[in-house]
Amino acid sequence: MPKYNVLLCCGAGMSSGFLAQRAQKAAEKKAADMNIDAKSQSVVEDVIEDYDVLLLGPHYESHLDEFEEIVEPFDIPVAVIPQEIYGSLDGEGLVDFALKTLEEQ
Repeated sequence: MPKYNVLLCCGAGMSSGFLAQRAQKAAEKKAADMNIDAKSQSVVEDVIEDYDVLLLGPHYESHLDEFEEIVEPFDIPVAVIPQEIYGSLDGEGLVDFALKTLEEQ
């Protein structure tokens, strides 16, 4: 399996930071070759070229179009993390969601 760099985006990066930590542990348990980072939405444009997928916190669903425009030149998928994964900080669920999003590209 190829190595994927996954970027989680939320307002200040706090809640997504906890989710990223749990997801990183889950990826290691599943032997999924992933690097999962969480960053504030304010830096997405500056760092997106280093990632294979952008996952947004549910509260950014209304801004999905804006993020799709940002990632378009890099040809990477962007998706909104389901509330049940985000709200429960479900690291394993996030890994599965990221893989599914990448496969659908």
